[in-house]
Amino acid sequence: MTSLIYLDNNATTPMLPDVVEVVARVMRDCFGNPGSPHRAGRRARQVLEESREQIALLLEAGPKELIFTSGGTEANNLALRGLTHGLTGTIALSPGEHPSSLEVCRAPAMRAWNLHKFPVDPCGQITSCEMPSDTRLAAVILAHNETGVVQDVKPLAAECRSRGVALHLDGVQSVGKIAVSFRSLDATTLSFGAHKFHGPRGVGGLLVRDGTRLTPLMRGGHQELERRPGTEPVALVAGMAKALELACSSMDERTRFVTGLRDRLQAALIEHCPPAIVNGDGTTRLPNTLNISFPGVDGEALLVALDLEGVCCSLGSTCASGSAEPAPILVAMGLTPDLYRSAVRFSLSALNTQAEIDDAARCIGKVVARLRNSK
Repeated sequence: MTSLIYLDNNATTPMLPDVVEVVARVMRDCFGNPGSPHRAGRRARQVLEESREQIALLLEAGPKELIFTSGGTEANNLALRGLTHGLTGTIALSPGEHPSSLEVCRAPAMRAWNLHKFPVDPCGQITSCEMPSDTRLAAVILAHNETGVVQDVKPLAAECRSRGVALHLDGVQSVGKIAVSFRSLDATTLSFGAHKFHGPRGVGGLLVRDGTRLTPLMRGGHQELERRPGTEPVALVAGMAKALELACSSMDERTRFVTGLRDRLQAALIEHCPPAIVNGDGTTRLPNTLNISFPGVDGEALLVALDLEGVCCSLGSTCASGSAEPAPILVAMGLTPDLYRSAVRFSLSALNTQAEIDDAARCIGKVVARLRNSK
């Protein structure tokens, strides 16, 4: 196989042509600093605020509740550190949180905090919302980047509301892929990043419920209501708004199409690579994500072999790549070592085709058989 089949869209997505056009046009025509009072600055400010209003509307939030960041990682850092600044107690987390959330909680500056892990069932859904009495913050990944499992956060949101506990949702893999309503989720904060839904890299956002106390990570500017200083990247923000508009306007159609591709790949791999175990099957998953184990195969060896064949996939979070440790969420779900060591993530997009999926399935089947027979 010589052509490239890209099945790693949870790591990043290619920008759509319409998004590239918007970014280029705004860079060319609206180059002014949006904080400057002159005509060039006002023109840039208009684009920035129109983009803010559009993004907030699509996510069912208020424009003043949206802070622009450099991406999902900064948004998660800002939420967790900003909501806990000056406090002590317990932070409750789901197993397998993204490193941009988990490592914040493990940082030396947070050593006064205790961590509580929610238990999960074999599909990765939280089974109990019980938290220590001194819990100040609950942080949960809304749709898991490795398994694609969409967390049912309603019980947790209700529990947090009743106890006055802040709730942060990592929505990086959710926004642009499934319908997300900040109002309906009843969260305190929610993070997202544009490059997960065919927008530009280097820009994202954090939704913060109106009235929430949030200490900024950085100082030195009045931007974003003094919650995130630094000149806003107007062209990237405009590109993000366009990408989200395109994602939301075609979400039902795209969901049906991508789910069909995922299920087609899943069925083919189960048929041609037995035994093959789908992780997270049996609960709601992102339409584009398939995490599957091939017992008897080393996941890293499979990843390398597939790359040589032109199939791009992943073992899980790009931010955790290089780690020899098993994926924490797969361990928490109760997978045996043979299963979590042979797990591979295929993440699709609407840019994939049925022909690509069929070619990928044949290639994966051939490589899995070869690796098993080489033992």
